[in-house]
Amino acid sequence: MKKRVPNVLLASLSDFINVQMGLFYPKERWLDLLRAIKAAAKDFGFDDVEECIHWLLSSPLKRNQIEVLATHLTVGETYFFREKKALEAIENHILRKLIPQRRESSKRLRIWSAGCCSGEEPYSIAIMLHKLIPDLNDWDVTILATDINPLFLKKATNGIYRDWSFRGTPLWVKEKYFNKLDNGTYEIHARIKRIISFAHLNLAENTYPSVYNDTNSLDMILCRNVLMYFSKNHVRNIVSRFYDSLIDDGWLVVGPSESSHIFFPQYVSVNFPGAILFRKDLNIKKNIERFEHRDPFLENRSAHYYPDEPLTKLSPIESKIEPLTESTEENEQKEQVEKGNPYEEALQLYASGSYEQTVETIGHLLKHNRDDTEAMILLAKTYANQGNISEALKWCEKAIVKDKLDPEFYHLRAVILHEHDQVEEAKTSLKRALYLDPNFLLAHFMLGNITHQQGKIEESDKYFNNVLSLLSVHDKDEVIPEADGMTAGRLIELIHSVRDNENAA
Repeated sequence: MKKRVPNVLLASLSDFINVQMGLFYPKERWLDLLRAIKAAAKDFGFDDVEECIHWLLSSPLKRNQIEVLATHLTVGETYFFREKKALEAIENHILRKLIPQRRESSKRLRIWSAGCCSGEEPYSIAIMLHKLIPDLNDWDVTILATDINPLFLKKATNGIYRDWSFRGTPLWVKEKYFNKLDNGTYEIHARIKRIISFAHLNLAENTYPSVYNDTNSLDMILCRNVLMYFSKNHVRNIVSRFYDSLIDDGWLVVGPSESSHIFFPQYVSVNFPGAILFRKDLNIKKNIERFEHRDPFLENRSAHYYPDEPLTKLSPIESKIEPLTESTEENEQKEQVEKGNPYEEALQLYASGSYEQTVETIGHLLKHNRDDTEAMILLAKTYANQGNISEALKWCEKAIVKDKLDPEFYHLRAVILHEHDQVEEAKTSLKRALYLDPNFLLAHFMLGNITHQQGKIEESDKYFNNVLSLLSVHDKDEVIPEADGMTAGRLIELIHSVRDNENAA
């Protein structure tokens, strides 16, 4: 007779999985949870599933335990160009407007496929961009694709698919963007694969937005048919962090069954033909917009036609800084006493993703004190999160001119330079930071990442070993200062992840 797992234990396991991974298993799905844990128990080396559950509940899950559970708890059901109405809205109404704007400025696009499964979604977006941008090689395009399941990520990185992944996909996709292999499978072309960066990320963790995993300053986030597996509280938290990860006017795309307005109050809900998408707008006047179906541009467009639209640029902050008379300065001081600390106000606005208001608040602050490096650095971070790299770099440089001995200024400068593909200049700035502070943990970490990407493995290992040594005195749950909320344990996991990928290759 088979031993029955008590309901009280399944309830505890359900709550535990929800806290650790965000996945929601109500009572009616406990049987599914039990089946998955029985399979996972064997991977963990347990013959008795109840014993395995007690072991899991005994301490917070580690990265490798989460990955094992994810292989059994997450569902991998996707295919190329899935949910065509949403993709049509992205291609015809968002990208065809955004591309000509960026063509006149930065030629820069940043997109995140969150919960990418086996890679069909990010590859579909990459193919779409390749079709829309003839000179794509001249652009700075980043598509980040993340998942919690290591088996999904391995398949996605390999980029090899069977016919089932192409169901309902136009024939030209296979013919133009895949090579047919001898065993009847299809391998994505290298020119598409190199656009995408695959990485492990647990959406239930507070590790985004962050410059350290490219989840900041995003133009678009796709998280389709993923949120349905999370509890309501986790959905609200994830959606809120997505909001902070997007630039103003950035877009969030979720699955059709997930587009309930109650979970997206801070977004503008835009109704396209057959799809609802969510836009970040810091000056929301109405929460629902209805797209006008009749569009002369779309009716008459050619294959690579882009409308001639002016680019709306942020006005330089200097235009807000004017000479102060003594009486004006006295009034400013009175206002500061009455309203409280404007820098703290700016920090709160920045933390909430209200970047336009942050810029305005810091403008008033710098009007009062032109030498406030703290305000300059916050302004640089704000512009960086908006994707306005030139303004971000300018204000970081201004802070360095005022204080050449603060290593954090050089670190931020390096982050901004790296975002702008000025890799060698970024390395120089990081080394300057380490000259000023040899124990600057994040400078070692970033240099480790950069040198690893350059194929300089020995140099990379040196920097990563320095990070591990510095982290050894920190508790794993301790949040590292200036690391966007990342803990010591998370930084250690990121280093091990990079090295594991290196060994797998």
